[in-house]
Amino acid sequence: MNLENLSLPAPKIITPLPGPATKRLLERQANRESNARTYPRGIPIAVARARGATIEDVDGNVFIDCLGGAGALNVGHNNPEVIAAVQAQMEQAIHTLDLPSPIKDKFTDAIFRILPPEMQGKVKIQFSGPTGSDAVEGAMKLVKTYTGRRTMLSFQGGYHGVTAGALAMTGLRSPKEKVASLMPDVHFMPYSYCYRCPLKLTPESCDTACANFVESVLADPCSGVTTPAGIIFEAVQGEGGSIPGTPQFLQRLRELATRFAVPLIADEVQCGFGRTGKWFGFEHAGITPDVIIMSKGIGGIGLPISVIVYREELDTWAPGAHIGTFRGFLPAMAAGVAAIEFIEANGILAHATEIGEFLQAGFRQIQNAYDIIGDVRGRGLILGVEIVEGNGSNKSSPQRSKCIQKECLQRGLIIETGGRADCVMRFLPPLVLTRQQAQQVLDIFAEAVAIASKA
Repeated sequence: MNLENLSLPAPKIITPLPGPATKRLLERQANRESNARTYPRGIPIAVARARGATIEDVDGNVFIDCLGGAGALNVGHNNPEVIAAVQAQMEQAIHTLDLPSPIKDKFTDAIFRILPPEMQGKVKIQFSGPTGSDAVEGAMKLVKTYTGRRTMLSFQGGYHGVTAGALAMTGLRSPKEKVASLMPDVHFMPYSYCYRCPLKLTPESCDTACANFVESVLADPCSGVTTPAGIIFEAVQGEGGSIPGTPQFLQRLRELATRFAVPLIADEVQCGFGRTGKWFGFEHAGITPDVIIMSKGIGGIGLPISVIVYREELDTWAPGAHIGTFRGFLPAMAAGVAAIEFIEANGILAHATEIGEFLQAGFRQIQNAYDIIGDVRGRGLILGVEIVEGNGSNKSSPQRSKCIQKECLQRGLIIETGGRADCVMRFLPPLVLTRQQAQQVLDIFAEAVAIASKA
């Protein structure tokens, strides 16, 4: 398929933003929806339709979408091949709890097929419900049941969801501060965030000290941390600021987990399913985890589904240990199968690598011109550009990052902020973003950075 044909012509801005129809819907939303709503605060648009890597609002403005449903729309908005598969399935059956069906069997085959060779034929799958948080909760139950232990290790900057257990293992403090009695016995380790090393070291001389710290916690009988039931990590931290773990760091985690007999859990909800240019983010380090958590992209066009794939020897939990009414949503499984087939047929993994490298090179050119860009990083099409004060200071600059987001939107580019102090411009476009669209992203972003540098 020609990827050029998937999207709407964009960008096209024909009204002041937000436009009049959008304003009305935003006002109605503010009056009726929860104060916990988030995205419309920084991206004030009301969506009429979406195609490929583009979104059209109710006023006729068309944007290039570099948010991509927070990483859920890997094969693009309303991918026609995926829609056809979903429609065909909906004519047959839609909801079956965890009863077997032909499409569920086909989906399982497809997921097993894209696993690393070391895992194939040696794993089980658990269908967990509609969100990544459901799968995180299930993975935690799985390893606690298997090991008989209670402690979990997570990482500073990690994000695993907002259900009680998942939130307890999430690094971001703000959603936790007013919620009492979260799951205890979660300990946060330093991640390989080399631009702002939590140990105040440099990559050239640190000898992966963040992994050495994890080793000390596991090995020291006086560390205060009991042997954990599991270690959960993201190969590329998403909400934490698009931070890729170094291969050395991830390899050390695998070695430590094996040495201390602790199951290693890869949360691939956002960085998985082709986003990094490989099916799974951890593959860039040449490692194999014990448990993989999947959601977002495996639903093809944003349909809700999550699964856990894990080594078969971990399968010691009892029937009903992890359930959920919507774990049998068959249209999402049909979408997942079609998305995998689309990615394979159209060389999307290589395309994501190519476009990601193109964007990173362009961001670095902009960085050379404006010192308010402190760091450019990522893998494939999960990218981050960290915004700082400049003039010799690498202090985070929320004012500049918000200015960049606003100026990008005014020019027809949707991006989100994240990371510490929301100072990382995060790029999570559908993997069908074309080279021409990527150049437009760079052009708009450069204009926005130029304006923010004077703010």
